[in-house]
Amino acid sequence: MKNVIACNLGSYRQFGENAYTHLAEIGLTNVEIRVPAANEIAKVQSDLREHGLTATSLLGGCDVKSDSVVEDFQSTLNAAAEMGVKIIFVSVHTGETDRNVVYDRLRAIGENAAPLDVKVCLETHPDMAHNGDIALETMNGVDHPNICINFDTGNVYYYNHDVDAVTEVNKIINHVGAVHLKDTNGGYRTWHFPTLGEGVVDYKGVFDTLNEAGFYGPFTMELEGIEGENLDETGVKARVADSLQHLKDIGVI
Repeated sequence: MKNVIACNLGSYRQFGENAYTHLAEIGLTNVEIRVPAANEIAKVQSDLREHGLTATSLLGGCDVKSDSVVEDFQSTLNAAAEMGVKIIFVSVHTGETDRNVVYDRLRAIGENAAPLDVKVCLETHPDMAHNGDIALETMNGVDHPNICINFDTGNVYYYNHDVDAVTEVNKIINHVGAVHLKDTNGGYRTWHFPTLGEGVVDYKGVFDTLNEAGFYGPFTMELEGIEGENLDETGVKARVADSLQHLKDIGVI
């Protein structure tokens, strides 16, 4: 099987209006976009088709601290179903809410997602999935096949000391529903996310590990940049193109 490679549109920063054209130019046909409002879905789909693009994942809000989160999230599930998107990316934080209550809410969301064949994937963020051990604890607590992990290869270094991406993804290998490809210099709480291949992440190892487990994507490039830099549009586009080239160079696409 071939790996599904996508790009988060946030990688283009303030130059997002030209992202679709550039992605088409470099031959990358999959994107991760925010969940459109119900009345915007048709236009978004039309714009994607015009550029030969497919949304492989949607970014949605999921406030698990809210009593109404299950009902509130249904519109996101409906949007994904209408668009034919199978992955929804969310960032969840328990705050002061009892963790078992959060598990119940996520499980209920999973029940609603199942008939639509949609997976809701929790980002590598505190306090429910910021490393392999915590993510596994969350997955065991929720215990629903439609609630998964979005493993972020850069965040796992950002939020932890003395970790390795391959080791951490191995801990949750059976629960990965999506991956964010983000490189890093490995510094704890250090905003240094360069072009793929310029940091410490062993991407060949990450892909090999997941492929061996039967996972082929989506792998979504999320290029958040380096603190203090000021790239112009040419620089931003070069980072996307060079990151894609790195994945080609290591043979994963």
